[in-house]
Amino acid sequence: MADTQATSSLTPFVSADEIRTRFSRAMSDMYRDEVPQYGTLLDLVAEVNADVLQSQPAVQQELARAGDLERLNLERHGAIRLGTAYELSTMRRLFAVMGMQAVGYYDLSVAGVPVHATAFRPVADEALRNNPFRVFTSLLRLELIADADLRAKAADIVAKRQIFTPEALHLIDLHETAGGLSDDQANAFVAAALETFRWHSDATVDLATYESLQQSHRLLADVVCFKGPHINHLTPRTLDIDAIQALMPARGINAKDVVEGPPRRTCPILLRQTSFKALEETVRFSDHTGSHTARFGEIEQRGVALTAKGRALYDDLLAQVRSMGNAGSAAPDYVTRLAQAFEQFPDSHVQMREQGLAYYRYSLTEAGAQQAQRALALLQDPAAGMDALVAAAWVAAEPITYEDFLPVSAAGIFQSNLGGQEQRQYQAHAARQAFEHDLGAAALDELALYAQAQQRSQDQVQAALHAAVALGAAAAV
Repeated sequence: MADTQATSSLTPFVSADEIRTRFSRAMSDMYRDEVPQYGTLLDLVAEVNADVLQSQPAVQQELARAGDLERLNLERHGAIRLGTAYELSTMRRLFAVMGMQAVGYYDLSVAGVPVHATAFRPVADEALRNNPFRVFTSLLRLELIADADLRAKAADIVAKRQIFTPEALHLIDLHETAGGLSDDQANAFVAAALETFRWHSDATVDLATYESLQQSHRLLADVVCFKGPHINHLTPRTLDIDAIQALMPARGINAKDVVEGPPRRTCPILLRQTSFKALEETVRFSDHTGSHTARFGEIEQRGVALTAKGRALYDDLLAQVRSMGNAGSAAPDYVTRLAQAFEQFPDSHVQMREQGLAYYRYSLTEAGAQQAQRALALLQDPAAGMDALVAAAWVAAEPITYEDFLPVSAAGIFQSNLGGQEQRQYQAHAARQAFEHDLGAAALDELALYAQAQQRSQDQVQAALHAAVALGAAAAV
């Protein structure tokens, strides 16, 4: 074990943002080594993003104003699937070392996937700008498996494994007691934590057990039969996911059929995702050699975060599209139906902002500072408010990036990489209270986080106006 004794009070701690960055880079390097096609995907995303920034200066300017330009090439999200409450609660403690908290609750059982989930991510504005690394973390719901004997067998298998190294557990404890980690300890933590996410080609069960679990549900076999949760994908962020989708086949990448999420828009909303199909990998079972498919490559394009009103409209329109046919996103005309339905959703930031459909971050412009007295009067007028200041170009409004996930899209990605045609229907068994009990904490409300970020920016505008008025008054004396 590395020298990871408690730090002296004089030893500086490494920031959570820096530990998160070291870990996300190490994870990306590991996944590139394990899944070479992921490297091809990163190269393609980098090329498309560079083309968009060069050909669309307005996009580059918007990203720069929002502070998103620097994070673009750094941005990743990963996904893991856990088997026990202990694994989930310990994962919460592990991610806390990196400044990541559980945000949101996702019930995927309604889409035929026997898990529920949260997303571990940073939540503060500056932390998101520094590195928005996030991990979609699912917990297996064994109570949804109908076969009682198989359910008991799966529970017994996952109860016996330990997915965290002694070094990782020691450093998590040390971080909690000391309040941080030194530089050497942070590096040791990254190396130890990475072992939890590494691929293991040796299964912990015999082939017959694997096949019985897989017959019940492919995801059940993936979670239960291995030493650890192996990161099953890492996702770079693109500025044009439709271009990526079209170009993947030419790079030898077997893409899924459609992009999940909202349709292509002038002003992107929420999250759009696509992926390449899961790899078939050789696995050594305790009695035979076989194969398993689990790991794949995913790409995402992120848009503006929607308010509760905006999400309600989004959900209504998506429900309309899916009700037109039983095949969902696999239907041949799904993309056409999706685009037609979403003509009802405003496709300009002015309309979305004025109709209260999306969240925006506000900042005082130089012109606004020069007109501080008039701007403050407008801001305090209930009939005018922030919209009037934006219309006058005294305040800039930039879309707040959606940092979270969409249950239907996640289920679509899951299903496309678990055999494609597999669709089981469970009853709606949302169990947030049980999930949070297993987590050991409440999952934060993502809508509240966006509302708070918007409100903070509005408060900062008001404070800046008051300061400008006071400065002007002092200068006049």
